[in-house]
Amino acid sequence: MPDLVVKDLHVTVEGKEILKGIDLVVRSGEVHAIMGPNGSGKSTLALTVMGHPRYKVTRGEITYGGRDVIKMAVDERARAGLFLAFQYPAAIPGVSVANFLRTAINARRAEPGVTAGTAAEARKNDMPIPQFVKLLAEKMKLLEIDDSYKSRSVNDGFSGGEKKRLETLQMHMFGPSLALMDETDSGLDIDALKIVAHAIEALRGPDVGILLITHYERILRFVQPDFVHVLIDGRVVRTGGRELAAELEAKGYEFVREELYAGRA
Repeated sequence: MPDLVVKDLHVTVEGKEILKGIDLVVRSGEVHAIMGPNGSGKSTLALTVMGHPRYKVTRGEITYGGRDVIKMAVDERARAGLFLAFQYPAAIPGVSVANFLRTAINARRAEPGVTAGTAAEARKNDMPIPQFVKLLAEKMKLLEIDDSYKSRSVNDGFSGGEKKRLETLQMHMFGPSLALMDETDSGLDIDALKIVAHAIEALRGPDVGILLITHYERILRFVQPDFVHVLIDGRVVRTGGRELAAELEAKGYEFVREELYAGRA
């Protein structure tokens, strides 16, 4: 199955360099946690991998399954199996959750180059409605999401926790082979955190890679990472296991900075 490989990645946003040489490999079946202080480049990394137009790659490589991700359009990345759970999910008033999910799934299943103008061609790969309804019911049960959410407008009037649960619902509905999760645990109470963590663990498997971006160690009490990376000033400065997250929780990031700058002295 495909691996994500990031080599010497440099990224600017509006002319300011944010990522300053990221090296990272996320193999299929692995869970990697990225931790770091505000402004260190965690979200920039996820958004760059997914193809946000504001983030300009000035040097380096991103490949997925050997394919050059940087040259791929956003929809190509989604069809290749990449999925991003946003830190701040947008509201879409007037579009129901069910319609949004079905439209998004069918768009990912459509053949490249097929447009809405060729309706018959665009529909031939659609997920059958009974299959979609069954899948949605299964995933909503997994995430303990009330059936009434299907008719609600996407994220409109949702609490922070409801938005994050909807993001994880999308993730399960799409079935990605690489899930990028940008602070999915932020704003969650302990009950919602456990549900979301359970959903992440339920997605886990030999054919799925997960990159989990977080500020806090608490979600890693429920989601066991294979690797924990510390990102500071646009670089991965330390990598370890689950114990590194506990050390960061106890000491903060200052001890990593002190070790980093001492090594440069």
